[in-house]
Amino acid sequence: MTGALSTLEARISVEADGWRLDRALAAALPQFSRERLKKLIASGHVRTTDGAEIRDPRSAVESGQNYTVSVPAPEPAEARAQNIPLDIVFEDEHLIVIDKPAGLVVHPAAGNADGTLVNALLHHCAGNLSGIGGVARPGIVHRIDKDTSGLIVAAKTDKAHEGLAKQFAAHSIDRVYNAIVNKVVNKSEDKIETNLARSSHNRQKMAVVEPPKGKHAVTHYRRLRALNDATLIECRLETGRTHQIRVHMAHIGHPLVGDPVYGKPRPALKDILKRLDFKRQALHAKRLGFTHPVTSEALAFESDLPVDIQELFRALNV
Repeated sequence: MTGALSTLEARISVEADGWRLDRALAAALPQFSRERLKKLIASGHVRTTDGAEIRDPRSAVESGQNYTVSVPAPEPAEARAQNIPLDIVFEDEHLIVIDKPAGLVVHPAAGNADGTLVNALLHHCAGNLSGIGGVARPGIVHRIDKDTSGLIVAAKTDKAHEGLAKQFAAHSIDRVYNAIVNKVVNKSEDKIETNLARSSHNRQKMAVVEPPKGKHAVTHYRRLRALNDATLIECRLETGRTHQIRVHMAHIGHPLVGDPVYGKPRPALKDILKRLDFKRQALHAKRLGFTHPVTSEALAFESDLPVDIQELFRALNV
């Protein structure tokens, strides 16, 4: 360490001969994303072995060349670390998969400055975050609502963050949810395809809109079990828009049981929800599958329905 800088040595491989500097360094230093290295180059943190400063990430390199990369110590994250218990499904040096309980907010925001998953991860990963974008923080590449339970992945390194983000953007992540919805769903399976945008009447809600407004959203669902004036379904996300499953199921007349925003409980369900003290949408992120962004290993994880949704299911399965 030199002051607040960590100095790394990078040797250009034979395969990287003639490549751009940023690409070659990304191959030599896989813990950093190419975008992060571009910023380091542009800010004067990359030099040749004779001390010449290189600021153009497009500079061509030759095999056998050596470079020094000075990496500033990550700035402290705005959120503070908090010792909040986590149900860890998988963890390595690059990423972590959490089974999130209902009630836990993912990211600090107005009204939820602490007590979030990010606060918990900052404590759990203390000293093991490599400074995503120059800031010591976990890379949250997708979110699930506060009152939705289930699986969520976060990156611990720049490289993992970039790789996961690309998979989410390409819609190649396998995301499957279980939900209990109002009324009996007649179709055994179907696809819901609409555009979604902020509601013009309530900015806290999302709404189905006509193209070209909004963002394209696709949900595939299938009926698992018809219940008492309700249905247990499985939803597979082709896209991942805010509140997508909740809005889509309400749009076809089957809002999620317990959803305080997009639906009201059917009269037959009110007493059951009150008796069980069930006060959230009955939605659980059951399965999460993706390609490890660093090792290229195929990973898949599953989470059982939490106790409260199991109790709701039993009460309705009569």
